[in-house]
Amino acid sequence: MSSSDSILRLTIQKKGRLADGSFELLKRCGLTISHGKDKLYARVEEMPIDVLLVRDDDIPAFVADGASDIGIIGQNVYDEQRLTGDAVLPEEPEMRLGFSGCRLCIAVPKGESYDGPQWLEGKRIATSYPGITQAWLKEQGISARTVVMNGAVEIAPRMNIGEAICDIVSTGATLDANGLMPVETIYRSEAILIKSPHKLSDAKQAVFDALLKRIHGVQESREAKYIMMNAPRSAIEEITAMLPGSDAPTILNLAGDESKVAIHAVCRESVFWETLENLKRLGASAILVLNIEKMMA
Repeated sequence: MSSSDSILRLTIQKKGRLADGSFELLKRCGLTISHGKDKLYARVEEMPIDVLLVRDDDIPAFVADGASDIGIIGQNVYDEQRLTGDAVLPEEPEMRLGFSGCRLCIAVPKGESYDGPQWLEGKRIATSYPGITQAWLKEQGISARTVVMNGAVEIAPRMNIGEAICDIVSTGATLDANGLMPVETIYRSEAILIKSPHKLSDAKQAVFDALLKRIHGVQESREAKYIMMNAPRSAIEEITAMLPGSDAPTILNLAGDESKVAIHAVCRESVFWETLENLKRLGASAILVLNIEKMMA
């Protein structure tokens, strides 16, 4: 790991779903990372960035202490450590990244007559997220005890460790296999970018700003579409108003037909089939919707 004051240090999860999403994001930013299977760090080839590969729950401390300048982490881990850990972290992340989504749920044994949060009053809740769980209980005005478990939380009711659990849920298959049912979603998480509270050097700040621009470009292109069509000249205003999230479109004359134009537009929101059908009713034809690989404002 370089100690140069001009090389930005980025920390990401070594392996797992969050790691896969982080590497994919960097790839879409045009960055190549070469690292061996057991390596703890790597270098980005196209920009002066060192990448440190660690466990996800170590990332907040690395960034807070200045051992790393920035990090990509699940917001659930970040908020839990902000609520219960020693690291001094800002309340808001630098950027939400839109991948590795998950939810934190209260689950109870099947067959229980759960009738709302008040059912939890006075009970024990096994969880790996006591900070987030207690914050939600406080919002609900419920007094319950959290029992901290670092793994296999779903076995707690069977082992008489707790009457309920609070854990990360994706498909719900693990809960079902253990005779549990989700009853409350108390928190939703996604990958976020966090930044050290320590001031970056001018050189590092320039690299960070360039990286942010690339990430913003990837995010904007994720849902954005490039749409092209031929349309009656008389329908330009109506069609422009219908295009979702678009700036002023490009209008081109069609050779040999003065009554029609070609309309090209970047739509920053999803283009649904209903939109295409409505465009067709306004006289549009040869409608083509394309994905956008990269985009920068």
